Amino acid sequence: MTKLPIPTPVKRMRTTGWRARMALVLLVLLAVSVVFITNRLLTDRFTENTRNRAELRLVLYGGNLLSELRQNAIVPQLLARDPALISALNSGDYAQSTARLISFLDEIGAKTLTLLDSDGRAVASTERTLLGQNHRQSAYFIDAVRSADTIFKVLPDETTNFRFFYSRRIESQNQLAGVIVVEIDLKKYERAWAGISDAVLVTDSEGQIILSTEPRWRGLNENDALTRQPVAGAIQRAIQATSDWTMVPADAYLEGEAVMRVEGRVAFRGWRIASFTTYTSVREKVNGVLALEIMVFAILLAVAFYYLSRKTAFRMAAFQRESAELRALNARLQREIAERRRVQENLAVAEQTLAQSSKLAALGEMSAAVSHELNQPLAAMKTYLAGARLLLKRNRPEEAVGSFQRIDDLIERMGAITKQLKSYARQSGNEFQPVNMGEALSSALAMMEPQLRERKVDISRGIPSQPVMVMGDRVRVEQVMINLLRNALDATRNVPDAAIEILLAAGETAVLSVRDNGQGIEDLDALFEPFYTTKQPGDGVGLGLAISSGIVNDLGGRLTARNAAGGGAVFEMQLPILPVESRAAE
Repeated sequence: MTKLPIPTPVKRMRTTGWRARMALVLLVLLAVSVVFITNRLLTDRFTENTRNRAELRLVLYGGNLLSELRQNAIVPQLLARDPALISALNSGDYAQSTARLISFLDEIGAKTLTLLDSDGRAVASTERTLLGQNHRQSAYFIDAVRSADTIFKVLPDETTNFRFFYSRRIESQNQLAGVIVVEIDLKKYERAWAGISDAVLVTDSEGQIILSTEPRWRGLNENDALTRQPVAGAIQRAIQATSDWTMVPADAYLEGEAVMRVEGRVAFRGWRIASFTTYTSVREKVNGVLALEIMVFAILLAVAFYYLSRKTAFRMAAFQRESAELRALNARLQREIAERRRVQENLAVAEQTLAQSSKLAALGEMSAAVSHELNQPLAAMKTYLAGARLLLKRNRPEEAVGSFQRIDDLIERMGAITKQLKSYARQSGNEFQPVNMGEALSSALAMMEPQLRERKVDISRGIPSQPVMVMGDRVRVEQVMINLLRNALDATRNVPDAAIEILLAAGETAVLSVRDNGQGIEDLDALFEPFYTTKQPGDGVGLGLAISSGIVNDLGGRLTARNAAGGGAVFEMQLPILPVESRAAE
């Protein structure tokens, strides 16, 4: 009996070596592919993040510039009416004029304030060196004399810097008495921008660079500035990456290098702002990930080479790899078990706080609305306070009292707005009183007037001649009306001839109907569920109708919705009507 030959270990080892070499080649190809794909994907992602941050910075910079310009735009108009300055121009006695301008300087925040007589001579100034100088040929003096409005000028100085002026003529008995000139300090923003790695520039409506972190750029247009910029300048601080690795099209090129250019608009006389953002942070982030991947693949390659050089220890190496995998799996299982235990422990807490979280979310939505409503009264109060301060300085206390009365009215309005939030938070039903639905509707429409005027929506109202009275909380009733009007506005956003029909009727119940000519309602069943919304992300969280439905239910009524036969949606708020005898008792 002949025995079959047993394969020798050499044969087995040769087969194993051939397969190992193939695996090594595949591993190298996989490493190259993963590194290449990772570099491309992460570069695109981090570049986009860097561009977004640069855009946000430009919005902030442009907002700061616009705020400074608008803040100083009103100063010449106020100073042109100052009785002390007008009296000094008429009498020629300027002993106290400079001191008066200096007293205004800290409050206004301008760089300099200068008073010119009718011949253009500086008779008072917060900058002593300007006194006595003649500005008759200056553009801000000539244009201010010719115009009855405030003039804005950007003028170059002896260096490459630009100076920014507001000026306005001062009249006495309809005759030219002088000119007030306010110089704005925009260089402080330029100095602040110099502290970052980006290169920033601001151009006027003609494309001339008037502000820049690079002095060489001022007075040029952007193309000429980029062409003249030397290599050993701020561009090397701001741009450290080139197009050979970015994998994205370059926005511009400086001295042959690719630049990420971001541009924004300053809402003032066609000004534009642009920045050239560094790629250094992008390259560092991508390199960190690539280094980690390369290290991992280097370890794998080292293990593979070790495997090829130690064929006799194949089984031991396999056992060690399996042991390592088992230990890693065991560690992952232990982490997963611990994580599941933590999830189970947190689940009980989450279930207990779910109801409270829902209420807090609704309060957060209302707080955002209240914050928005308080901005306008606060801005108006600031204006009235500034006016009252000037009136008191001019010994006109009677007119100042009128400003204080307006401030008191605004405080009452703010109190009514905040009372709405407190009412919802307390869920109190003991403070109900008779509410005239017609007056509440008029108040809600008054609060919505800016949005309605901006959107140019056709509003039609049908209100009975007799008062429609219900028992409830007027602020909360107005809240429901405002929510219904806002939903109607949102529904008609893309409708050419937007129209909203409001009908108030009184029968067994008081019924307020709000109808729009929008697209209608797709899901009526989920309409009043919390957090259900058809708006885009960031436009709403889906709590308005849920809160409104809860308010109407608390008042003993109900809030319904349906699609109209002719298109659009109809919301109806039904509340128990207040009997006539109850009205008389109240």
